[in-house]
Amino acid sequence: MSTNIYVGNLTFDTDSRSLEGLFAEHGTVTKAQVITDRDTGRSRGFGFVEMDSPEAAQKAISALDGKDLGGRQLTVNLAKERSR
Repeated sequence: MSTNIYVGNLTFDTDSRSLEGLFAEHGTVTKAQVITDRDTGRSRGFGFVEMDSPEAAQKAISALDGKDLGGRQLTVNLAKERSR
């Protein structure tokens, strides 16, 4: 079962590939996506990473929450279910 992680306060030049690389150091990443503005295509400064296990997700959260990336302090935690 995969676990979804919210990643906030990303630099605007962070892309999905670099986000995946950052989290891959802590476990198997099944999906990484930086959310972009639909009109401009520019990053909105946050994204989501799906890890293959809850253990890998917790390890990544512990290692990366508060970490400096490009001069910005990352916010990393379990993603909340989206209400529709």
